[in-house]
Amino acid sequence: MTNGEERTGRSERPPGRADGGSFLPPAIEAAWGLRERPSKGPKPGLTLDRIVAAAVALASAEGLGAVSMGRVAKELGASTMSLYRYVSAKSELYVLMQEAATGAPPASLCPPGTGWREALEAWACAIREVYQRNLWLLRLPVSGPPATPNLVAWWEKALVALEGTGLDAGTKISVTLLVGGFVRSDALVMADLADVIAAGDAAPDEVIARYGRTLRRLADPGTYPEVASMLDSGVMDVADAPDTEFRFGLDRILDGIAVLVEGRAS
Repeated sequence: MTNGEERTGRSERPPGRADGGSFLPPAIEAAWGLRERPSKGPKPGLTLDRIVAAAVALASAEGLGAVSMGRVAKELGASTMSLYRYVSAKSELYVLMQEAATGAPPASLCPPGTGWREALEAWACAIREVYQRNLWLLRLPVSGPPATPNLVAWWEKALVALEGTGLDAGTKISVTLLVGGFVRSDALVMADLADVIAAGDAAPDEVIARYGRTLRRLADPGTYPEVASMLDSGVMDVADAPDTEFRFGLDRILDGIAVLVEGRAS
């Protein structure tokens, strides 16, 4: 260890590199705690954690569209420029917001000895709960595969759930993407419906009932006989329980994965 390393307690690395060789985007460096933080700021008490927490609170209250560097600075009583000492751009702030809001997976998730199907189902439900608590997460642009500590920890849990299935590494990744994509898609539909409800004054049951009435007026039974039959059944008159479609879709996906696992085992 050099004298400089003795003084700082860590090895010196070029900006943007975790090990002196692999380039890391600034947001990923910040998420893993690899970036030097400013020791002094223009406003006492301003920290990266406070900035991210303020942005998350703003997104939760008003939606992702309300988040800007200027607005977050205003919430903190700081100047916009002072935030740039900690966060280089709004895209970086988005990454850190996602990391903070997602959090680490529960320690009790996918305990040893749990069957792969039960463990993967619990993993999917836990991710869904994260989305339900933070619907604004679904509005974030997808910037790449999981690369921050909490997201990697969730990925690890999924791979642990698939231990003992006999699936190779590539197939495990495909299974994880399939289940995770379904959860996100289901949550996105719920988020869109929540936006519709928030924009009006109708409860979910009334939104579904209005849709049914509209279809009855527009869908000629002679042209759309199956749609007309579905409407006559009354299925569109009331909303299903919130989990009905999610449970149906997840069960069918897990059924398909079971066939794959059994095929590999044989």
